[in-house]
Amino acid sequence: MKIVFGFLMILCLAAKAQQADVLIKNGKIIDGTGNNWFYGDVAVKEGRIVKVGKLTNWQAAKTIDATGLIIAPGFIDVHTHLEDDEKRNPLATNFIYDGVTTCITGNCGSSNTDIKKYFSFIDSLKLSINVATLVGHNDVRKKVMGRANRDATETEMQQMEAIVDQAMKDGAVGFSTGLIYIPGTYTKTPEIVRLAKVAAKYNGVYASHMRDEGDSVTYAIEEALTIGREAKMPVEISHFKLSGQQNWGRSKETLPMIVKAREEGLDVTIDQYPYTASSTSISTLLPDWVLADGQDSIKARLSNPIIRNDVKQYMFTKLKNRKLKHWNYAVVANYEFDTTLNGKSIEQINLIKGRKHKLKFEAETILEIMEHGGASAVFHGMSEEDVKNIMKYPFNMFASDASIRVLHSGMPHPRGYGTNARVLGKYVRDEKVIPLEEAIRRMTSLPAQKFQLTNRGLLKEGYAADIVVFDEKTVADESTFDKPHQYSTGFKYVVVNGVLTVEDGKHTGARNGQVLRKI
Repeated sequence: MKIVFGFLMILCLAAKAQQADVLIKNGKIIDGTGNNWFYGDVAVKEGRIVKVGKLTNWQAAKTIDATGLIIAPGFIDVHTHLEDDEKRNPLATNFIYDGVTTCITGNCGSSNTDIKKYFSFIDSLKLSINVATLVGHNDVRKKVMGRANRDATETEMQQMEAIVDQAMKDGAVGFSTGLIYIPGTYTKTPEIVRLAKVAAKYNGVYASHMRDEGDSVTYAIEEALTIGREAKMPVEISHFKLSGQQNWGRSKETLPMIVKAREEGLDVTIDQYPYTASSTSISTLLPDWVLADGQDSIKARLSNPIIRNDVKQYMFTKLKNRKLKHWNYAVVANYEFDTTLNGKSIEQINLIKGRKHKLKFEAETILEIMEHGGASAVFHGMSEEDVKNIMKYPFNMFASDASIRVLHSGMPHPRGYGTNARVLGKYVRDEKVIPLEEAIRRMTSLPAQKFQLTNRGLLKEGYAADIVVFDEKTVADESTFDKPHQYSTGFKYVVVNGVLTVEDGKHTGARNGQVLRKI
């Protein structure tokens, strides 16, 4: 009789066992709030987190033993440039292997202008990551005005407003500017305010690659803050940094501007990549006015000896301001005209071409590159102390400022592979610049809150099951400037919308990312 009763009890308990699709057990849970870690389990069903805690009576189709590992929300990269690279690698391996489950694209004023069409494309393509987007001012302006160096007419302003309005209706999370790029650099503040106000009607964020990140950085910060105040909308200042050796140490001047603005009631935050080098177009070495109206116009201007000399004089002055004697800090990342030069500095390329080791010949080398379509480049010119000082600021998120990488294509900045792993390994574990729980908060709930990504960024019941499981002792960025095409290590499991996308450190091939439309 006792045996029968015991058997019935076992059957009864088994019947009460709750079922999950994925069960992650025995890990250190860091839930994204910034609170201390605790030991526990996470149950996932139908793409959602259904339970967090000590789960004693659960079963799952897939059970993961996370003993000795961290369980955290999937990371949200707030500053990316996915456009046109989605098809090249829909698995988005560089992001997934760095713990990223959601990317916000459309930054620096560069985006698709038909957001409905773009989202339809992403829906049909299916990526391994979730995608949200801003609508970019530069592309909106190009659609209406091309690369013209002038103020917009009233008719043109209304056309641009209509594009921004429709983009926000179609689900964009905000409005971005890239004020060092053409044609954004030709745009005065009132135009930006007027377009930002359109996005503000839909509770969008204003995200800005400011007009200057070097000598005039304080003016540029003030402009971004002014736009936020006048448009009455949240502000996100992109890749917050100090460029140029002459500006090293000025984070002690720029960060207090953000603190003061927040104290005055402006919802302003910043983001940062954890490196002392930036990456952008080599065209930024030239004066803005020479870049107007497209490649044919650029070549025509540079063919004029007087203009060419003026451009070189401008370039010499900028280099002198950096207190440098050569363009050794500028390294070509991708030059389609001659890919053999990828990974080499302007100084090196000049010598390779058999020219004298003098500035005027290096300037000619730069102009020659521009005449052949330009190139992307990595620029070494920031201070490690500024990087750390900015990192300590609590309303600062981490961002790669990168696209979806294709292995062995060009010599890109390593931030596209290793941003989060670098923070967790170098700055959290090794150098203890910030605590682990704080780093996770900056990668998860803070960006989700800022960009209003509903039900993301926390390990919380009812939230989307975007989860990373990693080893805090071994997580590391393997990508370097010399060998950038290397994935981060230490991320053992990654779950995207409830589907296991990385298992035992290997991509499963799952493409379960979603479009995140702003509601």
